[in-house]
Amino acid sequence: MLDRLNHVAIAVPDLDAATATYRDTLGAAVSAPQVLPEHGVTVVFVDVGNTKIELLEPLGQDSPIAAFLGKNPSGGMHHVCYEVDDILVARDRLKAAGARVLGDGEPKIGAHGKPVLFLHPKDFSGTLVELEQR
Repeated sequence: MLDRLNHVAIAVPDLDAATATYRDTLGAAVSAPQVLPEHGVTVVFVDVGNTKIELLEPLGQDSPIAAFLGKNPSGGMHHVCYEVDDILVARDRLKAAGARVLGDGEPKIGAHGKPVLFLHPKDFSGTLVELEQR
């Protein structure tokens, strides 16, 4: 069911500073910031060749990333994203197996313009998992 790792997401308190670190210190190509109000974040993607690093900054105090940063003020790994062929088939299979899909269970459009779902971290060894349709 799972295909390749699409990205690893890191929540950051200051997107400009994190972007500068990846771009200037590590020499990575970094995308332009993308504001995603429906997810409560601003993101950039760092190209590392075989996958991407997504840097997330909260859009206001109601953002789930703001709550994460409240517990982890300097930031940290937020989730991993895997690609799937058919997100609805994957969702139904996971739910039948007892996995919890966050939100209303319906895919939303993610930063890459494709449907995404999030799975409860308690069902995946303490790791928030995002699925993205290829």
